[in-house]
Amino acid sequence: MKLYKYGPPRKFVKFAFKLGWPIVKLGKKWSSLPVLKWIINPFFAYPYNEVTYVPINVKVAPPESVTIPNKVVRRVLDLAAEIFIVDECLCRGHTKCRDYPQDIGCMVLGRAVERMHPSHGRKVTLDEAHNHVQKAADAGLIASIAHVWIDPLAFGLPDFDKLMFICFCDDCCCLYRTHLEKRGPNLDKACKGLPGISIQLNRALCQGCGKCAEWCFVRAINMENGKPQFGPDCRGCGRCVEICPQNALELNLTEEEILFQRIKQRIEKVADIS
Repeated sequence: MKLYKYGPPRKFVKFAFKLGWPIVKLGKKWSSLPVLKWIINPFFAYPYNEVTYVPINVKVAPPESVTIPNKVVRRVLDLAAEIFIVDECLCRGHTKCRDYPQDIGCMVLGRAVERMHPSHGRKVTLDEAHNHVQKAADAGLIASIAHVWIDPLAFGLPDFDKLMFICFCDDCCCLYRTHLEKRGPNLDKACKGLPGISIQLNRALCQGCGKCAEWCFVRAINMENGKPQFGPDCRGCGRCVEICPQNALELNLTEEEILFQRIKQRIEKVADIS
């Protein structure tokens, strides 16, 4: 028997989030340091931490595949028994972000949603959830399909195995996407790209400005002889494609059904949201 019907209300969660922010930030920064990494890395271990980045806001080549990343996220929503939209992004609200909307919050999927306190937002229909994804894409945000232990802890949701978050992340304020330049081994494994994605460079268009390398949140791009080189650490989030001033970068994906089945298998290994 559960003592309380709901987890903690919005004000309490925001207060706890504010207290925990510097701790998580330092943990990520120190996760690669000698000695400290052996203490910190267990907190980022699989299967309690897994984030898959999906470039819902970037056009994909060839033209007929433009909507594939967006459709993959929508099909993930179709799997969920319950969907809850949080009214505010905790990260952007905490930092008072001015570059991206604070009112595009995370979506919470699965039966664990039943304990989400109503002060955080509301349960929605599938159509409303699809519209929320499109709103996030139009705002230039990146979808992160996340199964991270700190989320149920913050919201008071004990059924971690029946829970998945889809967060809509930016590059300035997001706790998932910042402070990953020097990351420990478990944190590196926890942050994943959409399987079957690649970035292609049009060398004729590239002017070697280096903006893509500067913006890469995992520092997977190096400039060699005035051209970007993509290393194995690339998470395929698509931000470099979006910000390239010469449109010299192109996002390539395998077909939709293969992508969806791969991400579905990844989700099912850590949670049952149906």
